[in-house]
Amino acid sequence: MALIKKIRQKTGLAIGVIAVGLIFFLVGGDILSPNSTLLGGSSNKVGEIAGESISYEEYIQKIEEIKFSFQQNTGRTPSENEMYSIREQAWQALIVEKVFDQQYEALGLTISDAELVDMVQGKNIIAELRQQLTNPQTGEFDRTQLVAFLQSLEEAGPDQQAFWAQQEQLFADARLRVKYDNLLSTSEYATTAEGKLEHKMANTIADIDHLFIPFYAIPDGDVQVSDNELRDYINKNKEKFKVSNAVDLEYVAFNLVPSGEDSAAVISEIRQLTEELRNSTNDSVFVMRNSDTQRPFATILPGDALPASLTSNVDEIVEGETYGPFLTNRSTYVSYKITSKFDGTPRMRASHILFGTQGLSDDAKAEVRSNAETVLKEIQEGLNFATAAAQYGQDATAQRGGDLGWFAKEDFVEEFANVSFAERKTGLINRLVETEYGYHIIEVTELPQTLSYKVATLELELIPSDATRNDIFRSADFFAASSGNAIQFAENAEKEGYRILQANNVGAFDRNLNNLQGAREVIRWAFNDASQGKVSEVFELDNSYIVATLKNKYEEGTASLDQVRVQVLNQVRNDKKAEIIKGKLQGKTTLEDMLSVFPNEASLDKTPDLRLSASVLPGVGFAPKAIGAAFGLQNPGQISMPIHEDVGIIVIKLNEKTPASEIADYNSYQRQLTLNASQRTAYMIMMALEDLANVKDYRYKFF
Repeated sequence: MALIKKIRQKTGLAIGVIAVGLIFFLVGGDILSPNSTLLGGSSNKVGEIAGESISYEEYIQKIEEIKFSFQQNTGRTPSENEMYSIREQAWQALIVEKVFDQQYEALGLTISDAELVDMVQGKNIIAELRQQLTNPQTGEFDRTQLVAFLQSLEEAGPDQQAFWAQQEQLFADARLRVKYDNLLSTSEYATTAEGKLEHKMANTIADIDHLFIPFYAIPDGDVQVSDNELRDYINKNKEKFKVSNAVDLEYVAFNLVPSGEDSAAVISEIRQLTEELRNSTNDSVFVMRNSDTQRPFATILPGDALPASLTSNVDEIVEGETYGPFLTNRSTYVSYKITSKFDGTPRMRASHILFGTQGLSDDAKAEVRSNAETVLKEIQEGLNFATAAAQYGQDATAQRGGDLGWFAKEDFVEEFANVSFAERKTGLINRLVETEYGYHIIEVTELPQTLSYKVATLELELIPSDATRNDIFRSADFFAASSGNAIQFAENAEKEGYRILQANNVGAFDRNLNNLQGAREVIRWAFNDASQGKVSEVFELDNSYIVATLKNKYEEGTASLDQVRVQVLNQVRNDKKAEIIKGKLQGKTTLEDMLSVFPNEASLDKTPDLRLSASVLPGVGFAPKAIGAAFGLQNPGQISMPIHEDVGIIVIKLNEKTPASEIADYNSYQRQLTLNASQRTAYMIMMALEDLANVKDYRYKFF
C-alpha cells in the first residue's frame, strides 16, 4: 500500500510517533511489563498457530519490526524490561496475522487507498497523530509537522522510508480491526423473549427467611480425609485440575531499599535544585537537564488535569511560583514551577452518536435520518446516552459510549464544531446535526474552557545508591555461594534470619514470583537449568536480588495431589461436613429448630426483597443455588431442603413471592442485553479464534 506520493501531495507525518500505540491496539499488552533477556534455544520451533509451525527466525523478524518501531517512536533502544513486552507483542501480532487475516478475507473487509489517505491528512486523522503531533507553544495538533515530514520522505534515508511503509500497514491493520470489532459488536441482538425474561429476572421478588450454617460449625478435626479420597476427587474432576508445566520454588529476597544516607542525599539535592529552579530564567532547559521524569516541561491544555501531587498540596496555583518538594507515592521527590498561566485555545468535551450516510442515495439518507430521530427521541425520554451510543454508533467512539474527549473547534468539521461550541449548558442537544459523514446526536459533557498552564517539573527518584546496592549484593552472593543444596539453603537462611518465601505452581511463561515483578530469569532457570534441590546464583530484579531453590517440577496434564492439596482437601472436607450438617438437621421442621442445633455458628436472617436475578444472598455471600431454590418454592411457609453452597449449608423459607408484572414494551431490557453482549463479543471471538487455531507456545525454552 505505497501511498507516500499520494499523501505527500496533501499532508504528512512526523516520524516515529504512533507505531507502538497501534501495535498495542491490535494485539494488546503493556510495554512497561517486566521481562528477561533475549536468548536462543536448542530447537528452531517456537510454536504453532493454526497448524503452521513458527520458526525462531520468523519470530525474531517480527520482534525486530516492533523493536524498530519502538526505537523510532522513543529515540532509544528498549530496556530489558521493555523487551519482554515487545516479544509478547510480536507473538500476538503473529497470531493476529495468521488468524484474523483469514477472517478479513472471508468477510471482504479491506482498507482503500483513499481511506488510508484520509486517516493521515483528511477529516479523520487518527487519534495517535493528533495526540503526538502538537505544537509545543499552543499544545494543539500541528498539521505543518505532518506536511514537513512527508515532503521530506523522497530524500529521506532507507530507515525512514521503511518506517513509513510500516506505518501504512499498521494504519490499515488497526482500521481493519476496528471494522471487524464493530461488525461483531453491532451484530448482537436480543429477542423480545430474552428481554421479557430479563424483565422477569429483574422484577420477580421473594420475601424469604434463610438459615446459614457455615462449614466451620463442624471442626476440621471431626472430619477425617485420606489421600486416597483426595486422589479420587481429582480423578473424578480432572477438568477442574488441568495444569501446564509448573514448578514450586523457594527463595530469599534481598530487597533493594534506599538507606538513610541515600534518602538524606536526595532530599538535600532536590532542595538545592528547587531553589535554583525558583530563580531560573529558562525553566524548560533547567528541568530537562535536572529532572528524572520523561516530560519535565509540559503545556497543560484546557480540560486536562494538573499533576495530582501539586493540586493535593497547593490550594491556589499562582503564575511564577515554585512549589515543593513533595514526596510522591512513586518514591520520588518532586517540585513544580508554574512558568505561565494563560488563556489558550478553547476546548470542550462532548459525546456523539454517528449515523453514517456517506455514499448513500437520498432515499437511503432519509431512512437513516428517520432512524436517528427515533433514537434521539428515546434518549430524550430517558435512554442512557452511552448505552445508545454503544448500540447505534457507527464509528470507533461507540465502544466508549460516544465520548470524543476534549477537543478544539478546529479539530472537527465545521457543522459539528459550530453547534457544539454554541451551546451554553451541558446535556443533550435536542436536534440532529448533519455533516458530510452523516447525522450526529450530540451530548455536551463539558463546556468550553480556556485556562492553560506551562509547568516545569523537577523530579528526583529515591533509589539505592551504588554503595547500598553493592552491600546488598554481597550479602546475597555470600548466601548463594554458601548454600550448595536445599538443606544448606534452609539452614543458612535460619542462621542469618532471612525469610524463605514460597512460589508454588509457577508457570513456564510467568514472569513474576508472587509480588516480585521482572523475575523471568529466575523462572527460566527453574525450567531449563535447575534440578530438584539445586540452588541458583544471584538474580537481579528491579527492586531486589533473589536466590532460589527448586522444590518440585510438574508436567503438563492433570495436577498432582501435591500441587492442589490445599484446594482439594478443603473441598472434600467441606463435602463431608455438608453431609454431617444435613444429618443433624433431619427431623427439624422449622428454621428456629435447625438454628438451635448450631446456636453459636449459624445465623437466621430475613431478606424481604430478594430478586430472581441476584446471585448474592445478603449476609451469606455468593449463593446462586440457594436463590434458585427460593424461587422454586411455590407456597408461603414452604421450607427448602438443605442446600450445599461453597460457603456452607443454607435452608430457605418462602414468606411471599411477587411475580414481575407484564409491561407493554421490553425494548429497554433488550437494549441492555445487547449492550452487555456487544461489550464481550470482540474479546470472546478473539479467544475462540485462538482456541480454534490451537496455538502452541514453546517460547519459554528461548526467552
